[in-house]
Amino acid sequence: MAGKIKKAMPRVVFQRLGRLYEQMEEAYAGIAREMGFTCMDCPENCCTSYFRHHTRVEWAYFLKGLEQCAPELRTRIISRARDYVVQMDRDLKQGRKPDSMCPVNENGLCMLYSHRLMICRLHGVPTVHTRPDGQQLEFPGCFRSVEKTGDLREYPKLDRTLFYRELAGLEQAFVGPKIKSLPRVDLTLAEMIVMGLPKLSA
Repeated sequence: MAGKIKKAMPRVVFQRLGRLYEQMEEAYAGIAREMGFTCMDCPENCCTSYFRHHTRVEWAYFLKGLEQCAPELRTRIISRARDYVVQMDRDLKQGRKPDSMCPVNENGLCMLYSHRLMICRLHGVPTVHTRPDGQQLEFPGCFRSVEKTGDLREYPKLDRTLFYRELAGLEQAFVGPKIKSLPRVDLTLAEMIVMGLPKLSA
């Protein structure tokens, strides 16, 4: 029985993560509508943003999606991820912020859109969240968001607090009690692809 429960656990956690992603998208869409915000015809591409990610559950969920890709596409993505990491390391050593295209972007589209990570879903509109210590942090959103809200005294903000709490709970459920002994995750998506599935033990 224990073996069956252990095998079923990731599937249950992934289902909950999928629902959480849906809630994020609904909240984002509501704020975007209220602002009149859209990414259409934007001169920049957020897929060149230097995003770093911090949970093993999102990492594993994303790689589950990658595994479902056609072999040819998966091979291209992995190859581009290796190239990204090389260029990223070069940029960082030279004091530049990396701005290479995400390895999952092909012809301007995300090839793993349904498995994209949290920051990819929430970036753009203004956000706010309250840390466990009570400190509240606000982010104005992307440059297009700032252009829309710059002259407004009050504007809508997406509150990430509950999303962060739920994601932290899913991370705990996915990793288990050993989570306290594991190093903090701080990786780009390309690094996650190159490294493969996250280790769940020290």
